[in-house]
Amino acid sequence: MKKRIVIIGAGFGGLALANCLKSKDLEVVLIDKNNFHNFQPLLYQVATGGLEPDSIAYPIRRIFRNADHVKFRLAEVESIDNANTILHTSIGEIAYDYLVIASGSTNNFFNFEPIKNSFFTLKTVTDALDLRSFIMQKLEKAISEIKDTQEELINMVIVGGGPAGIELAGAIAEMKKYVLPKDFPEINIDNVHVHLFEASPKLLSAMSEESSKASLQFLQSLGVEVQLNAKVVKYENDIIYLEGDEHYKTDLVIWAAGVKGNPIKGLSEQIVSGNRIAVNEFNQVMDASNIFAIGDVAAYINEKSPRGLPMLAQVAIQQGKHLAKNIVLHSEGQDLKPFVYNNKGTMATIGRDKAVVDLPKWKFQGRFAWFVWMFIHLVSLVGFRNKLVILINWAQSYFNYDRPLGLIIRRYTRK
Repeated sequence: MKKRIVIIGAGFGGLALANCLKSKDLEVVLIDKNNFHNFQPLLYQVATGGLEPDSIAYPIRRIFRNADHVKFRLAEVESIDNANTILHTSIGEIAYDYLVIASGSTNNFFNFEPIKNSFFTLKTVTDALDLRSFIMQKLEKAISEIKDTQEELINMVIVGGGPAGIELAGAIAEMKKYVLPKDFPEINIDNVHVHLFEASPKLLSAMSEESSKASLQFLQSLGVEVQLNAKVVKYENDIIYLEGDEHYKTDLVIWAAGVKGNPIKGLSEQIVSGNRIAVNEFNQVMDASNIFAIGDVAAYINEKSPRGLPMLAQVAIQQGKHLAKNIVLHSEGQDLKPFVYNNKGTMATIGRDKAVVDLPKWKFQGRFAWFVWMFIHLVSLVGFRNKLVILINWAQSYFNYDRPLGLIIRRYTRK
């Protein structure tokens, strides 16, 4: 009887693992609460109208259409019962021989958890559409408001100066500079303010000093009002307060200040710092030889990585590919091989011709970095149609400094 491998999550790690196992003599069951793979690195472009959702999402069933050994189940996993090797899900119990947790990450609101619904986030397609709708609604409302209140209505704040924060800030700033004057000529663009608050002394704290400085210069050249050492301490009554009592009135605050692991109930004793699951060098969950974790939700802690490996797509992909080999070895009674991360570099984009790239032996910024960023993201997309559609959209935006901006398909109402 074939061994059954159940994979929780169709993100980068889960897909990489399932793809590598699809030709093996094993039964693979892939579970996700969505029926599509979401290319998260480009969510900010959906939020700012540069792309439509179907450009960065791809149906999971279509990915494995010709893979007889891979089955997909649309479900939410509620808990793990490893004593009986069973998952409790929203569609019933699912048995497994091997379980792989690739459930990714979720937003870390730190001390703001009680008011998290006051912030916009950018982890899902729904988040991106909600943000886009609200921005568009604000712009439409601004036209009908008296001039004295326009500044308040179009004040946008981004909290967090990591890759997600700076990419979103750059996209909104470009929208303000190149698109709004054409589509909303009644609005005084000088009254549209884009703020970015970062609590630490530098942007992109995980990247090089050169990239940090360049990203700051790029954002400022686009008109983003960047404040470093700016710790947000309170948000109430549509006013955001920084340490030192500096404050701004705004009803649009985008939270990009951190993420944490998104583990599954049933492994509480293995949860470590960052809400991640502790694993060994084989990506095995401690004290469970048949349970593995990969990607953002996993933390292999050692002297080189005291906080675990970085929460990056490339880590998850490499872990997924390596784990596929180890599962085959384990099913054959052979010894597992330890996972070694190959750091291929990190990158971020701030806008047209503005990006930063840190490779292990080379760091560069500007136009060439932007083309490298664009190429890497295009080849990483799932589906030829998505690659083609995004390439055409990017080419059009590059030459005419324009973007579709987006439709208000469904109005967003604040909770």
